[in-house]
Amino acid sequence: MFLGTHQPRLDDKGRLFLPAKYREELAEGLVITKGQERCLYVFPVEEFQRITEALRTAPVTAKAVRDYSRVFFASASDETPDKQGRITIPPSLRQYAGLERDCVVIGANTRLEIWDAQAWDTYLAAQEQAFSDLSEEVLPGIL
Repeated sequence: MFLGTHQPRLDDKGRLFLPAKYREELAEGLVITKGQERCLYVFPVEEFQRITEALRTAPVTAKAVRDYSRVFFASASDETPDKQGRITIPPSLRQYAGLERDCVVIGANTRLEIWDAQAWDTYLAAQEQAFSDLSEEVLPGIL
Protein backbone atom coordinates (compact mmCIF):
# COMPACT_ATOMS: atom_id res chain seq x y z
CA MET A 1 0.00 0.00 0.00
CA PHE A 2 1.30 3.45 -0.92
CA LEU A 3 0.67 6.30 1.52
CA GLY A 4 1.92 9.81 2.17
CA THR A 5 3.10 12.88 0.30
CA HIS A 6 6.68 13.43 -0.85
CA GLN A 7 8.30 16.35 -2.70
CA PRO A 8 11.18 15.21 -4.90
CA ARG A 9 12.61 17.24 -7.77
CA LEU A 10 13.23 16.27 -11.36
CA ASP A 11 16.84 16.57 -12.42
CA ASP A 12 17.95 17.96 -15.78
CA LYS A 13 17.73 14.49 -17.36
CA GLY A 14 14.10 13.98 -16.32
CA ARG A 15 14.94 11.63 -13.46
CA LEU A 16 13.08 11.57 -10.18
CA PHE A 17 14.09 9.99 -6.88
CA LEU A 18 11.46 7.57 -5.67
CA PRO A 19 10.56 8.03 -2.00
CA ALA A 20 12.93 5.79 -0.01
CA LYS A 21 10.12 3.87 1.68
CA TYR A 22 8.90 2.56 -1.71
CA ARG A 23 12.18 1.72 -3.40
CA GLU A 24 12.33 -1.89 -2.31
CA GLU A 25 8.79 -2.61 -3.48
CA LEU A 26 9.49 -0.99 -6.86
CA ALA A 27 13.09 -2.20 -7.30
CA GLU A 28 12.14 -4.92 -9.78
CA GLY A 29 10.30 -2.53 -12.04
CA LEU A 30 7.27 -0.33 -12.45
CA VAL A 31 5.03 1.13 -15.09
CA ILE A 32 4.38 4.86 -15.50
CA THR A 33 1.38 6.02 -17.51
CA LYS A 34 -1.03 8.91 -17.88
CA GLY A 35 -3.43 9.39 -15.00
CA GLN A 36 -6.51 11.51 -14.53
CA GLU A 37 -6.30 15.26 -13.80
CA ARG A 38 -2.95 15.51 -15.61
CA CYS A 39 -0.95 13.47 -13.13
CA LEU A 40 1.08 10.31 -13.78
CA TYR A 41 0.26 6.91 -12.33
CA VAL A 42 3.11 4.70 -11.16
CA PHE A 43 2.20 1.04 -10.72
CA PRO A 44 4.25 -1.87 -9.42
CA VAL A 45 4.46 -4.42 -12.24
CA GLU A 46 2.10 -6.83 -10.47
CA GLU A 47 -0.60 -4.17 -10.07
CA PHE A 48 -0.23 -3.11 -13.70
CA GLN A 49 -0.66 -6.75 -14.73
CA ARG A 50 -3.87 -6.95 -12.64
CA ILE A 51 -5.26 -3.86 -14.41
CA THR A 52 -4.19 -5.25 -17.78
CA GLU A 53 -6.12 -8.45 -17.05
CA ALA A 54 -9.22 -6.50 -16.02
CA LEU A 55 -9.10 -4.46 -19.23
CA ARG A 56 -8.45 -7.61 -21.25
CA THR A 57 -11.72 -9.10 -20.01
CA ALA A 58 -13.71 -5.89 -20.58
CA PRO A 59 -15.85 -5.88 -23.72
CA VAL A 60 -13.85 -4.46 -26.64
CA THR A 61 -17.17 -3.59 -28.22
CA ALA A 62 -17.56 -0.84 -25.63
CA LYS A 63 -16.13 2.38 -27.08
CA ALA A 64 -15.17 3.73 -23.63
CA VAL A 65 -13.07 0.61 -22.96
CA ARG A 66 -11.30 0.94 -26.31
CA ASP A 67 -10.67 4.66 -25.81
CA TYR A 68 -9.39 4.27 -22.26
CA SER A 69 -7.20 1.28 -23.13
CA ARG A 70 -5.60 3.03 -26.09
CA VAL A 71 -4.53 6.07 -24.08
CA PHE A 72 -3.60 4.05 -20.98
CA PHE A 73 -1.37 1.54 -22.78
CA ALA A 74 0.00 3.81 -25.53
CA SER A 75 1.37 6.20 -22.92
CA ALA A 76 2.72 3.48 -20.60
CA SER A 77 6.44 3.15 -20.03
CA ASP A 78 8.07 0.33 -18.10
CA GLU A 79 10.98 1.52 -16.00
CA THR A 80 13.47 0.04 -13.57
CA PRO A 81 14.88 2.31 -10.86
CA ASP A 82 18.64 2.84 -10.96
CA LYS A 83 20.90 2.03 -8.00
CA GLN A 84 20.14 5.40 -6.40
CA GLY A 85 16.38 4.83 -6.65
CA ARG A 86 15.78 7.19 -9.56
CA ILE A 87 13.39 6.63 -12.43
CA THR A 88 13.47 8.38 -15.78
CA ILE A 89 10.16 9.90 -16.76
CA PRO A 90 9.81 9.96 -20.55
CA PRO A 91 9.51 13.44 -22.12
CA SER A 92 5.97 12.83 -23.38
CA LEU A 93 4.77 11.96 -19.89
CA ARG A 94 6.61 14.91 -18.34
CA GLN A 95 4.89 17.17 -20.86
CA TYR A 96 1.45 15.64 -20.22
CA ALA A 97 1.75 16.22 -16.45
CA GLY A 98 3.49 19.59 -16.78
CA LEU A 99 6.51 18.35 -14.83
CA GLU A 100 9.47 20.68 -14.88
CA ARG A 101 11.30 20.65 -11.55
CA ASP A 102 9.25 20.64 -8.34
CA CYS A 103 7.08 17.55 -8.07
CA VAL A 104 4.82 15.89 -5.56
CA VAL A 105 4.60 12.11 -5.26
CA ILE A 106 1.53 10.91 -3.40
CA GLY A 107 0.62 7.47 -2.22
CA ALA A 108 -2.77 6.50 -3.64
CA ASN A 109 -3.36 3.02 -2.22
CA THR A 110 -2.19 0.61 -4.97
CA ARG A 111 -0.26 3.19 -6.97
CA LEU A 112 1.80 6.33 -6.68
CA GLU A 113 0.84 9.52 -8.45
CA ILE A 114 3.33 12.11 -9.68
CA TRP A 115 2.10 15.69 -9.88
CA ASP A 116 3.58 19.04 -10.74
CA ALA A 117 3.83 20.72 -7.31
CA GLN A 118 1.70 23.72 -8.27
CA ALA A 119 -0.93 21.54 -9.96
CA TRP A 120 -1.15 19.38 -6.83
CA ASP A 121 -1.56 22.41 -4.56
CA THR A 122 -4.33 23.76 -6.78
CA TYR A 123 -6.07 20.38 -6.98
CA LEU A 124 -5.83 19.79 -3.23
CA ALA A 125 -7.17 23.25 -2.39
CA ALA A 126 -10.16 22.65 -4.65
CA GLN A 127 -10.82 19.16 -3.23
CA GLU A 128 -10.52 19.78 0.52
CA GLN A 129 -14.21 20.68 0.98
CA ALA A 130 -15.36 17.97 -1.42
CA PHE A 131 -13.32 15.44 0.57
CA SER A 132 -15.15 16.45 3.72
CA ASP A 133 -18.54 16.43 2.01
CA LEU A 134 -18.08 13.07 0.28
CA SER A 135 -16.93 10.89 3.18
CA GLU A 136 -20.45 9.60 3.89
CA GLU A 137 -21.16 8.99 0.21
CA VAL A 138 -17.87 7.23 -0.57
CA LEU A 139 -17.58 5.27 2.69
CA PRO A 140 -21.13 5.03 4.06
CA GLY A 141 -21.18 3.95 7.69
CA ILE A 142 -17.42 3.38 7.84
CA LEU A 143 -16.11 6.80 8.85
